[in-house]
Amino acid sequence: MHVRPKKHLGQHFLKEDAIAARVAAALSGHGGYRHVLEVGPGTGALTRHLLRRTDIDLTAIEVDTESLAHLRAEHPQLRLIDGDFLQLDPAVLGEGPFAVVGNFPYNISTQIVFKVLEHRDRCAEVVGMFQKEVADRIRAGHGSRVYGITSVLAQAWYDVELLFHVEPGSFIPPPKVRSAVIRLRRNATARLACDEGVFHRLVKAAFNQRRKTLANALRHFPGLEGGLPVAVAGCRAEQLPVEAFVELAAAAGRPPR
Repeated sequence: MHVRPKKHLGQHFLKEDAIAARVAAALSGHGGYRHVLEVGPGTGALTRHLLRRTDIDLTAIEVDTESLAHLRAEHPQLRLIDGDFLQLDPAVLGEGPFAVVGNFPYNISTQIVFKVLEHRDRCAEVVGMFQKEVADRIRAGHGSRVYGITSVLAQAWYDVELLFHVEPGSFIPPPKVRSAVIRLRRNATARLACDEGVFHRLVKAAFNQRRKTLANALRHFPGLEGGLPVAVAGCRAEQLPVEAFVELAAAAGRPPR
């Protein structure tokens, strides 16, 4: 059954079997999961390799009707959900930790990361194919020009590593950019030493005016109107590590004396 890649769904089907095998093998079992959710399996290039693994219980979620029909015909044993990952309740996977894997649709790949962050208490690992520039943002360290909101929020909860790059010719149709496979493993942080809502708002406020010093960007941020510590006041958002944002959020969340 032929499946047409659809631009509006951000589909670029992986055609290199060796790359699919490497992605499937990159699931390390970190956190002790058995449940694995493949997002956007498309033609099943990655699915085939995941189904061969006896140490995982695979579920796939797909929104494209052609892909769904193809997958049901090719892999009748596959547990397949007709739906949108961004709307999924992970309770359908059962209890316990799970991992997320996929050649992610490029138009929602950042949203997939934020969905994972919502369920960080259960999602122990992510192995994903992203546009290289998106992967670079997720894993960027402070001081990098691409370090930003996604970097800080993801790294507050996950250790991120680059596994390998993938060239455009490995896909149908070839994207106009390079891709990268990265792995996110849940870190040891059970909770942040600050109010998480304040942390999110502060990070967004700092990077929304990233050209300004933090003294100016956060001048009207609730709880910080009295000024920032001298050590960070003259810095820009991209210069602060995750821990420094946590400290600022904790300061903002303290009641005034």
